[in-house]
Amino acid sequence: MSRKEVTIGERKLEFETGKLAKQASGAVVVRSGDTVVLVTAVVATSRRDVDFFPLTVDVEEGMYAAGKFPGGFIKREGRPSEHAIITARVMDRPIRPLWPKGFNKEVHLVATVISVDMENPHDVLALVGASAALTLSEAPFMGPVGGVRVGRVDGNWVINPTYAEIEQSDINLIVAGTADAITMVEAGAHEVSEEEVIRGLEIAHEAIKKQVEALSEWREEVGVPKMEFEERRPDSHLMDKIKARFSGDILDAISREEKHDRSVTVSQVKEQVKEAWAPAEDAEDPAREVAEISRAFDAVEKELIRRRIAVDKVRPDGRGATHIRDISAEVGVSPRTHGSGLFTRGQTQVLTLLTLGTGRDEQRVEGLTVADSKRYMHHYKFPPFSVGEAGFMRGPGRREIGHGLLAERALLPLIPSDEEFPYTIRLVSEVLESNGSSSMASVCGSTLALLDGGVPLKAPVAGIAMGLIKEKDDYIVLTDIAGVEDHLGDMDFKVAGTKAGITALQMDIKITGVTFEILRDALAQAKDARLAILDEMNAAISEPRSVLSDFAPRILTVKIDSDKIGAVIGKGGETIRGLEDEFDCTIEIDDDGMVKVYATDGLSGEGCANRIKSITKEIEPGEVIVGRVASTTNFGAFVSLKPGTDGLVHISKLGKGRVETVEEIVKKGDLVKVEVLDVAVQNGKEKVSLRLLEKLEEN
Repeated sequence: MSRKEVTIGERKLEFETGKLAKQASGAVVVRSGDTVVLVTAVVATSRRDVDFFPLTVDVEEGMYAAGKFPGGFIKREGRPSEHAIITARVMDRPIRPLWPKGFNKEVHLVATVISVDMENPHDVLALVGASAALTLSEAPFMGPVGGVRVGRVDGNWVINPTYAEIEQSDINLIVAGTADAITMVEAGAHEVSEEEVIRGLEIAHEAIKKQVEALSEWREEVGVPKMEFEERRPDSHLMDKIKARFSGDILDAISREEKHDRSVTVSQVKEQVKEAWAPAEDAEDPAREVAEISRAFDAVEKELIRRRIAVDKVRPDGRGATHIRDISAEVGVSPRTHGSGLFTRGQTQVLTLLTLGTGRDEQRVEGLTVADSKRYMHHYKFPPFSVGEAGFMRGPGRREIGHGLLAERALLPLIPSDEEFPYTIRLVSEVLESNGSSSMASVCGSTLALLDGGVPLKAPVAGIAMGLIKEKDDYIVLTDIAGVEDHLGDMDFKVAGTKAGITALQMDIKITGVTFEILRDALAQAKDARLAILDEMNAAISEPRSVLSDFAPRILTVKIDSDKIGAVIGKGGETIRGLEDEFDCTIEIDDDGMVKVYATDGLSGEGCANRIKSITKEIEPGEVIVGRVASTTNFGAFVSLKPGTDGLVHISKLGKGRVETVEEIVKKGDLVKVEVLDVAVQNGKEKVSLRLLEKLEEN
């Protein structure tokens, strides 16, 4: 058994190997405080005949880690939570680029959360643990990588903040990287500037270097030798032949501006290449030869496209480096939904639809940390037809969940509070066409739908995806990348925000890292693009509509003293049930005295709210009130002033002269106008003295 410690900021990370899961290729336990994660790495013994790296990442969040039982009838964990899926993606993205070209043995990473202390998040521990497990194993992993979370509380930067500090922070950066460069960024922020983001990344990278140094030392101490592996690269001689004979046809094909036309033409040229070097009939392994031809063609296509962009400064669809595709924005597309926005950028099109609900529609979130609920949620859907394909329509995959939460994070800082807008908000982004950055288009569509629905968004939000082509020391940053640039490029850098600053970031790369110079250029170009897109969106709708949709529920709020809650509820719930029946509404009361009235129309809601105000209003001397006689006695009449409160009109106050009997003036059930003479409290109850002003005739 071996241990390693490294102090990051004010917190200590502890690594241990050799005790648990010893049959895995690599197994490391990572600990911070009492949060403990076991990460295992297994490299399969056989190779898979695939043209991609078969890496699988799973995160197991057993409720036992927090001393909890799973909710629901079945007391066993089911499918991974959204948090587990996002953690798996955070682990996958910085690790996937750091493997030799052509390595196709299956690799499986599993992070098992053993303990959580409700203070230290486990997602970053899982990321660093995955790097450590691979570093110590025989896998030809070109790491290690480090990973940290960076926050800023009251202007002070904090490395690996606690949950409490994250709540207070205006920026939440998860950053991974090597000793030389950044490899992954995942961030949410409250409209921070590009300069502040760069500063946070610099602070993160200094901490990452310490982790990488410690893991490299540990590898020298206890790591096993790396497996021998010969990189499988395309046949260079075959590539030269393809270039000599077909480079003109390939250049013509990749120069087609329309996506479908370009794809079809490239496929036709590829078939011609396969026919030109078709395997002989007596070939020993014809399928392998065809695969080699296909691999060589793809390499030539990639090389020509990248050279055309980097050297000729011409993108596949003819745009310049900073040119954004044509944009259109439209609202009110769906007549019966509570709000809708259609955003189109080139051949990427997203329709976002808004639904407003009551507090009962909030999503209950149960996880390893404190149980919570969400009143704002965004769901992203990516059907096969959006890219011209036929396929199965199943539940959301990891990519859809990740993209949905990225867009949700981008708008979250601008969503009005429950006090300002007491509705549950659900957005669904339907991707109708996709050719690059549908997640950022869903950010734009969400802003349009919210404004169309009358949600008082604090500021409009837009998003843009940046790309990169890097050849040795030369590079070019691309604004608004299309699908082919994402596929063949080196970086996908999504940036969302308002005119004031950034609200969300996500960066993935396919190379070993990007420099801060590249990051600065990408953020600067992204800001220019974001402002231009916001101008286009403002032309469609610039502020929230003044009224909600006719089909949206109405929610009114009344703030009462907490000691008046009983008066609204009544004995055995009699008063609140009566109000709900009379006004055809639903009433919810929080412990702090916030009363929410959910009604199908405004008049009913306002009537109920006014009645609640009258019930909870303090009765004051001199006030004139209309009430009904509740009962009579030989010494006076009791008048109902509000639910739970009656006042006494003494027999001497029923008229100017002497009154022999109460009932010669008023009877039970009469409607009367009375004046409050005095209010006293005895034994916690109000005693109200009244004078009869007049008996009222009822229509």
